Amino acid sequence: MGGYGSGTIFFAGCNLRCAFCQNYEISHLGRGDSISSARLARLMVSLQDCGCHNINLVTPTHQLPGIIDALSQAVPLGLALPIVYNCGGYESVDALRLLDGIVDIYMPDMKYGENSLGLRLSGVPDYWDRNREAVREMHRQVGDLEIVEMPHRCMIATRGLLVRHLVLPNGLAGTESVTRFIATEISPRTYVNLMDQYRPCFHAVGNPEMDRPITAGEFSDAIKIARSAGLWRFDSGCGIR
Repeated sequence: MGGYGSGTIFFAGCNLRCAFCQNYEISHLGRGDSISSARLARLMVSLQDCGCHNINLVTPTHQLPGIIDALSQAVPLGLALPIVYNCGGYESVDALRLLDGIVDIYMPDMKYGENSLGLRLSGVPDYWDRNREAVREMHRQVGDLEIVEMPHRCMIATRGLLVRHLVLPNGLAGTESVTRFIATEISPRTYVNLMDQYRPCFHAVGNPEMDRPITAGEFSDAIKIARSAGLWRFDSGCGIR
């Protein structure tokens, strides 16, 4: 985001077990360093001092207590950047309510359009149910994505909901259900990042359903589905649509 980038902090571990995880060394194997909440607070402030436009917390769900503690220490140290909650979308509404007034930008995945896919590909039985509840709560807190133009025509997100949807081969992501839900039950102004970068990783390698990148036709179909659902504010790799 912007000319100086997002201050991204990855957390080891994840509350999902996606068979095709592209960050499996971090999310599944737990590679990373143990740090205190005080050190995390200082890290956030140092990213601000570097000129980053926001603090981007990646897979934060299972570290929520430590993150809230770190933020309570970082604000007195001068932290004033927007906080981005960058998650897999499998969230507890009760936990999200703890973040009301703390998180500025929610950036959840909406991975699948039905529970059976979540069980088969991410190891959880109720992904679609919990995902819809979570996205509703996120939108209630922050609304549609707000973007401002900075000097040199740089566009910066300041607040709101940005949904990511990774297009999977053979229609495994349930794009039609996902985009219809967003357009009709969240907002047709929702900013959606349709992602075309799927490649087979981890357990997807050798899986006949998933052992290939998506085709240009599959991604083109996903764009058409999103438009047909009523979404018009999305990024398909070619800018805002």
